[in-house]
Amino acid sequence: MLQIHGISKVYKTGMFGRGALRAVDDVSFEVRPGEVVSLIGESGSGKSTIGKMILRLTPVTDGSIAYDGSDIALVKGRALRGYYRSVQGVFQDPFSSYNPIFKADRVLSMVKAEYFPGVSTADWRRKIEESLHAVSLNPPDVLGKYPHQLSGGQLQRLLIARALLLDIKILVADEVISMLDASTRIDVLNLLGDLKKQGLGILLITHDLALGNYISDSAVILRHGRIVERGATAKVFDDPRHPYTQALLASVPRLDEKWSDSAPPGREAFDADDAVGPLVQVGTDHFVAGAA
Repeated sequence: MLQIHGISKVYKTGMFGRGALRAVDDVSFEVRPGEVVSLIGESGSGKSTIGKMILRLTPVTDGSIAYDGSDIALVKGRALRGYYRSVQGVFQDPFSSYNPIFKADRVLSMVKAEYFPGVSTADWRRKIEESLHAVSLNPPDVLGKYPHQLSGGQLQRLLIARALLLDIKILVADEVISMLDASTRIDVLNLLGDLKKQGLGILLITHDLALGNYISDSAVILRHGRIVERGATAKVFDDPRHPYTQALLASVPRLDEKWSDSAPPGREAFDADDAVGPLVQVGTDHFVAGAA
């Protein structure tokens, strides 16, 4: 459904733009219906840049992104509105998505004004209630309230409800639970799991390995804008082949162990050049950069 083919993103840097920063380098993967793909990497790995390119918030330098076989870079005008009816994003900080002087459900009325101007008030109210129930929100609890009157979890689910109003097929979820407290994280995660069962394709952008392992079908591990390991989540997590993936997993704290001076190897345990090299298949649905 969503195919990413060898995309790269280069930013001009320095005086007069003579320098270049390659934030994303030759990245390829796909998101299919009813599948959660986790894009995992540390800050600066390029994962959020990939999400922005998919949402057309920043242009692709090289490569292409195709939705249902069509290059999204060529989509314009009314066709672009159609693309956004199918592909939407939800971002890390739910509070920044709301204007504090307006009621929170204004984000829903804006959808009506842009995409459903001919729908009657009664039908729109019914559609809103259906979308709120789909994300486990009670309409009286959130409608007519200001952002400061709602929790982070409620605001995040309200944004997902906004996306569902458009009958989307792909959701780009960029660090959607990183600013939520532990008690509401699992609610949002389970919501994503329910949406997946309904056929929604989800690109989950995260730095949290445990989160990626919990919910995703496929995992893509990024370092310095390159894919170092990609494949079925169980295979990447149970049998990590790239030293970066191995170091990430070794660094995850365990509940049954106390911290000691003999800390697991961090990212300094290997050189960045370990990420160089094409992806090589090491098993069924398992690829590693530079594998022998």
